[in-house]
Amino acid sequence: MIVKLSGNRDALAGLLFMGLGAFGFAIALGYKFGTTIDMGPGYFPRILSLVLIGFGIVTFARGVRTCVTIEGGWAWLPLLLLSASLVTFGFLLERAGLVPALAALFFISARAGHEFKALEVLVLTAVMSVFAAAVFVWGLKLPYSLFAWNF
Repeated sequence: MIVKLSGNRDALAGLLFMGLGAFGFAIALGYKFGTTIDMGPGYFPRILSLVLIGFGIVTFARGVRTCVTIEGGWAWLPLLLLSASLVTFGFLLERAGLVPALAALFFISARAGHEFKALEVLVLTAVMSVFAAAVFVWGLKLPYSLFAWNF
């Protein structure tokens, strides 16, 4: 059985996952690992990288088995919008606060989809802002302000 990888959707995605996982693992090797009780700064990135490599192996194996080919071309506008939403979130997090950064993230990334319903995105933003504030700001006590106008 000969498998053509160049047009195989799942095989290429699996290779991408494995490559990104290996890259993340290589970067995390520079940090102290620690133990499960006393985690170092490299503990979580290494574990997360191994999980990503595992997903990549499973996806690659499925791609080799099913041989589903890639259809269509690149969707450049959604790719640009998703990238811009992440960059905007990172830019606004310290300058405008968590809630405005999340609002920008959700509204810009929602424009990348086929359907954009402002009311649904507004509800999602409200729910996720409360959840993020509860978990990260109040629960984990991370030093993020909900609203900060430091431009």
